[in-house]
Amino acid sequence: MVEIKQMTDEELVVAYVKGNNSAFDVLLNRHQSSVYSYIFFIVKNRELAEDIFQDTFVKAITTIKQGRYTENGKFRAWINRIAHNLIIDFFRQEGNEHVISNDECEVDLFNNARFSDGTIEDNMVKEQILSDVKKIVDHLPEHQREVLVLRYYQDLSFKEIADITGVSINTALGRMRYAILNMRKLAQEKNMILS
Repeated sequence: MVEIKQMTDEELVVAYVKGNNSAFDVLLNRHQSSVYSYIFFIVKNRELAEDIFQDTFVKAITTIKQGRYTENGKFRAWINRIAHNLIIDFFRQEGNEHVISNDECEVDLFNNARFSDGTIEDNMVKEQILSDVKKIVDHLPEHQREVLVLRYYQDLSFKEIADITGVSINTALGRMRYAILNMRKLAQEKNMILS
């Protein structure tokens, strides 16, 4: 028998449906970091992100237990799609299409360990570049920002992005293209050199 941690997502779902609650624990542990990061990047509020994160997995459990989950080998895209829909639902309920400020955030998604090596001068330059990129990304339209985050920070394929956001692959590719073009345009307008 395959050890539970070595099972695929789909095998874990089947095991969970058959009553193995540990299987869902493995799924949760496997995907919690990326799902939470995605939610937090969009809502920029720790408490709200935690609430939506919990609602995401509660909805996943309910859907699986009701037998409405269709096995297609894309559990990660499916769980991110649930999170995406819950975020949209929240903003619709609040009547607020604006992103919440991240002034209270302790951790910034742009703070990446691979940028910390080098001299102090290199680090200062990289910090300024990251700050400039973050400002530019924050000025992108929501749909473009979302595709950019899913692609570069969640490392999802354009097919998975299309599934999560409910658009065609061409639309997802187009949004990424326009995000990059808009970032270049904003950088030129602000006289930023992002390299």
